[in-house]
Amino acid sequence: MILFVHLGGLGDVCLSESLFLSLSHYFREVVAVGHKRYLELFDCYFSSVESIEERKWLYLFGLGDGPSYERIVLVGKDRSGEFRARLQRFSRLPLIFIDMYPDFPMHVEDYQLLRLSEYGIPSKKKEIPLRRANRVIIYPEIGLRKSKWPIENFVTVYKGLKERGIEVVFLLPVERDLSLPDSLFFQDLNDVKRFLEGGGIFLSNDCGLAHLASVCGLFSITIFLDQDKNVWHPRGSNLSLYGQDLKAQDVAEMVLRNYALMVGGEYDGDHLQACKGNISKKAEGPWTLRGR
Repeated sequence: MILFVHLGGLGDVCLSESLFLSLSHYFREVVAVGHKRYLELFDCYFSSVESIEERKWLYLFGLGDGPSYERIVLVGKDRSGEFRARLQRFSRLPLIFIDMYPDFPMHVEDYQLLRLSEYGIPSKKKEIPLRRANRVIIYPEIGLRKSKWPIENFVTVYKGLKERGIEVVFLLPVERDLSLPDSLFFQDLNDVKRFLEGGGIFLSNDCGLAHLASVCGLFSITIFLDQDKNVWHPRGSNLSLYGQDLKAQDVAEMVLRNYALMVGGEYDGDHLQACKGNISKKAEGPWTLRGR
């Protein structure tokens, strides 16, 4: 049995999907340990998913003894190497360490697969087909540790798209309750995933949900301020922008142009002529938009 340890957040886990795929093809049985609510979104790659918060895993952090495994795979930074040394005690074969992200301009997904190939394990990149739908989802995550494009700009984009007759859903962050008629809020991450699987365009700041949207097949337009978009851009079909001096009107124009491409129509800068007949039915689910 292989023990796979990944302690990253939502975005980190989404960026590692190709790593999950590669390991699942190479090893017969892989048990994943980490933040369960994130790893469970990809449970198809693992024989089981366990929460690192359970007491039975305390031995991995030097608190007591525990069972050994055929091999342990660790995804993380671990600059000092101390955690790797502790885990090696429980791995019968040499530990596989996948550095989570590079310190130079290379995308996280490519970097992790490169590190994996150094152990003689073939890498497989998970392809993400685009899910076309005639809707735009806006998610203005608020920055706690990183700078973010202001929420007021997202509201301006929302209003501009609505004026053009576009179906727009405003996905609310936990911290805000805006008086917008087309707003949604989810408590459960699995409900968010089911909602996103309806496809369309996803506009947001650089955040975990942007990566989840890309995994679900949406065309993601992601705004970066602090991070290098060449390293951290979402997978799949995406357009990544640097947010310094980025105007809401310009973002709305980019959304409209990509929306026209998605629905098989044309946008000339003034008028949107969309051939919506090329798009499958609208996403449906147990959610209700405010004001409807």
